[in-house]
Amino acid sequence: MALPSKPEPRPEIPGLRAVAIEDLRYIRETMERSAAFTAVPGWGTVVVGATALGAAWGASRQATFGAWCAVWFLEAALAIGIASAFMVAKATKAGGPAWNGPARRFTVSFSVPLLAGVALTLAFLRAGSVEWMPGMWLLLYGAAMIAGGAFSVRVVPLMGACFMALGALALFAPPVWGNALLAFGFGGLHLVFGWIIARRHGG
Repeated sequence: MALPSKPEPRPEIPGLRAVAIEDLRYIRETMERSAAFTAVPGWGTVVVGATALGAAWGASRQATFGAWCAVWFLEAALAIGIASAFMVAKATKAGGPAWNGPARRFTVSFSVPLLAGVALTLAFLRAGSVEWMPGMWLLLYGAAMIAGGAFSVRVVPLMGACFMALGALALFAPPVWGNALLAFGFGGLHLVFGWIIARRHGG
């Protein structure tokens, strides 16, 4: 009696593995696009607020507008460095990459209004229309927060709205208020919202 033959193995469908890999890649990219940027540095924002208060005090003691601008330009560079360092540290502590899809979208959206602010600052300096600069800085920084905050936690666009409201006030307030409003915004609002972000969103 002849033994039954073994069933022949089922032929593999060509490209099935490639299709599965492509599906997984699509799912991963979709999840990444829907994720929020949560590495906004709360404690870093608090530190930026503290340095901004120091910058406001230092700027108020300058005798020329050029020196006043120099203090705030140095503060802007310092703030970028502090925020970047704290952001990387927070992302690393959370166990994820610091530069992922949500981080890229946040950075691009946040940077565009700031680049517009750089261009307007240079134009105002050239024209000598310096009284508009505090309001413009606050307004465009708030716009940057709202734009970047669309990909982040909800408190970020709320902070941006407060900056924009303060910037609108600065545009219509007496020019002598400018430095104080910058202190209230870049100092006070950063301290308050940085503390909220740190407490509610992991540092």
